[in-house]
Amino acid sequence: MLLSSLCPLLGGGTAMPGGGQEPGSYYVGVDVGTGSVRAALVDQRGVLLAFADQPINQWEPQFNHHEQSSEDIWAACGVVTKKVVQGIDVNRIRGLGFDATCSLVVLDKQFRPLPVNHEGDSHRNIIMWLDHRAVSQVHRINETKHGVLQCVGGVMSVEMQAPKLLWLKENLRETCWDKAGHFFDLPDFLSWKATGVTARSLCSLVCKWTYSAEKGWDDSFWKLIGLEDFVADNYSKIGNQVLPPGASLGNGLTPEAARDLGLPAGIAVAASLIDAHAGGLGVIGADVRGHGLACEGQPVTSRLAVICGTSSCHMGISKDPIFVPGVWGPYFSAMVPGFWLNEGGQSVTGKLIDHVVQGHAAFPELQAKATARCQSVYAYLNSHLDLIKKARPVGFLTVDLHVWPDFHGNRSPLADLTLKGMVTGLKLSQDLDDLAILYLATVQAIAFGTRLIIEALEAAGHSLSTLFLCGGLSKNPLFVQMHADITGMPVVLSQEVESVLVGAAILGACASGDFASVQEAMSRMSKVGKVVFPRLEDKRYYDKKYQVFLKLVEHQKEYAAIMKGD
Repeated sequence: MLLSSLCPLLGGGTAMPGGGQEPGSYYVGVDVGTGSVRAALVDQRGVLLAFADQPINQWEPQFNHHEQSSEDIWAACGVVTKKVVQGIDVNRIRGLGFDATCSLVVLDKQFRPLPVNHEGDSHRNIIMWLDHRAVSQVHRINETKHGVLQCVGGVMSVEMQAPKLLWLKENLRETCWDKAGHFFDLPDFLSWKATGVTARSLCSLVCKWTYSAEKGWDDSFWKLIGLEDFVADNYSKIGNQVLPPGASLGNGLTPEAARDLGLPAGIAVAASLIDAHAGGLGVIGADVRGHGLACEGQPVTSRLAVICGTSSCHMGISKDPIFVPGVWGPYFSAMVPGFWLNEGGQSVTGKLIDHVVQGHAAFPELQAKATARCQSVYAYLNSHLDLIKKARPVGFLTVDLHVWPDFHGNRSPLADLTLKGMVTGLKLSQDLDDLAILYLATVQAIAFGTRLIIEALEAAGHSLSTLFLCGGLSKNPLFVQMHADITGMPVVLSQEVESVLVGAAILGACASGDFASVQEAMSRMSKVGKVVFPRLEDKRYYDKKYQVFLKLVEHQKEYAAIMKGD
């Protein structure tokens, strides 16, 4: 759906001083998320001029198996890019950037889709990022204690690519593995589809595939885990040409891809980013002068970007490598060139809130009331909480209701996919008040999870003062305020809510040569919209709730030990 009227916004742009851009240069950013493909037309100041989105299919043939189709996703890319350039002079478009979830795309030697499922359906040729089928494989990989694991917090996640590749070799040898010619991270698949260049982005390979920016692939790791096939063919199936994000690929957009996307052939196409990293790029470099923030005048390393959608990613950068137990990285130049990246994360956040709210007995009533008011269910819940809080701050409604949010295991900093969700303080009533308070407790639990990640980062050597939030959940004022109150840090929201798309467009701008560096593009194209400060008078209450939060996981581990005991 096209959300903005194009023509009034697109009067001849003016050149920004000192950037060398042509007047009225535009960039297209494409973001492939979990449930939809989104595109934006962005100018050289980072302003979104047009936006479109298109849902994409997902299949769950069995529990913890999540699949998508690369053909379906590419077709959706064409739908949204054609919409955002309607009515404009396409000759002003200078660059195209892609970001996507770190899902695994499998193609044969002729670049045709291969099935990643027992049904043999080759249309479904993507194992999604949140797929947890490779539990036994990741357990065996972690038992090797190989040196490459030091750069993933000491323990590899089931959501990374090595365990998924091993699963394919062990489970779909004939129908998939033996026929495979190319294994792409989804962002790299998109840049290949646009340019015909199979070069991979440093971001994907370093963050999800164990590649090292300094040393390249480690032969001993792949041999040790039983994937020596890659070493034998010089890594041609998973990438032996690697480029930094924002680098220009080949001769730009091919004529065929240009037809598919409705864009001019030959425009610059950038080496891609994972979606969360594009969000980090879109927010972390913003000019914060005049907002009374501690990070003003401090290095960019004092900022933590939190990209929160279906899941949440916590991006902290440093000048020197910092090893944080249970947190991915340090990865060199994986998001901002020249800086080391540590990446914390929570596997389900937006998905968890939906799960809790939609599964409640009062959800039909909530839906009906929200629809009658032309509100989203979350806007309605937020106003309902304000109604029932009486004289106290809204957060105090959960004084005896506590949630541990790891319904899909813990990514960071405990790196334990066996952990489960917990709720304590339930009553017999199931009315709208109960639903609203459970929703609040869930949002708070996600914020406490962020606090736990921040504590792990700081204990290892990061020094953080400010959160920069973007992604779908950052549009929810309750979610934002709870993150400020619970972490005790101010939260910066971007002027453009769609920071992930701005990040993708920044890549296109870099590839076009209009900016001298990624850092220059970041500072020019990301701007502060709003700052939310913590309510420091509520600190004591949240400190107590945080103590309970930590007790919950301690108790869960005790329960597991009791049940395993003789």
